Amino acid sequence: MKHSIEASSLAEVLDRILEKGIVIDLWVRVSLLGIELLAVELRAIIASVETWICYADAVGLVKEHHPHPHPSRA
Repeated sequence: MKHSIEASSLAEVLDRILEKGIVIDLWVRVSLLGIELLAVELRAIIASVETWICYADAVGLVKEHHPHPHPSRA
């Protein structure tokens, strides 16, 4: 019985993350004696396609696609 409750909870959490979306922003710098050896910057967005399109459209990341008319042949 416990297994089905855990699976249900995991499914609910995953559904909520995909519905609302989550952004993971990571910045790591490794230096030794003031010399930068490694720098890593990562931004990951986890969301459903529908959620991403909704928010991307709100901030102007989605451009509307207008097909170009074919030139008429005379």
